[in-house]
Amino acid sequence: MTIIGTQTDSDRRLLDFENYEEYLDSLVSPVDIYYVRSSKTARQLAELGYRCTGEILSERSFYRRLRIVKNLLFPVHRPYVLTCEYITPAGRLMEELSLRERSNRLGYLSTIVFVRHFATKLRQFEESAYIDFGDRLKSENWLPYYRGEKKLSPFKRDLAYYHWRTGRTSLNETRNYVPIVDPKHGLVFKNIHDRQVITVDSTAASPGVDTTRVRIHCPFYEHVILYDHVIRSKIILEN
Repeated sequence: MTIIGTQTDSDRRLLDFENYEEYLDSLVSPVDIYYVRSSKTARQLAELGYRCTGEILSERSFYRRLRIVKNLLFPVHRPYVLTCEYITPAGRLMEELSLRERSNRLGYLSTIVFVRHFATKLRQFEESAYIDFGDRLKSENWLPYYRGEKKLSPFKRDLAYYHWRTGRTSLNETRNYVPIVDPKHGLVFKNIHDRQVITVDSTAASPGVDTTRVRIHCPFYEHVILYDHVIRSKIILEN
């Protein structure tokens, strides 16, 4: 039996570094410095991946993952509050998301929301996005969404964003997922907590391990799909 650690277990090593420069220094050997004669140049080579075969984090990814692992291992106590409490959600989508809010906040479930809608009332500019629901819960006030005062709109900072008129695409790492362009399945999302991959290709036989896909019909949006992933702390494989 082999036990494979989670992404969080792997990222514990980042706690050893005070900053990104120290992280890069850990990838540099004395031989590297001897040949290039400059610690700065050696860091640049390490950042480009010339001296390592494993994953090399960019500065942005380093600080994001360091913040995530610190929050998980040394959480700051906050009173637990559900935004959807004592509110009658407006529309089917908000009803479904309100049922998922508690489990997403506690980290038992991780929901990706695919939403497609027109950005203007004239229905000229269509946008779509894959939204990390848990990430948005922590960065936004959801009261206006639940009340129907504000529409859940795609943002360029979402997990994946696409503007249908301009063809503009944006992929972003969030608190829970890393977007990956797979040569076989196209766009997929890897959960950073248990490393399971969520496949959003509608032709795929399954969206992934411990993941369900459900279409939500809501009059406020053109197209909505929810991908619910149950997070496992460990992946255990038998030899």
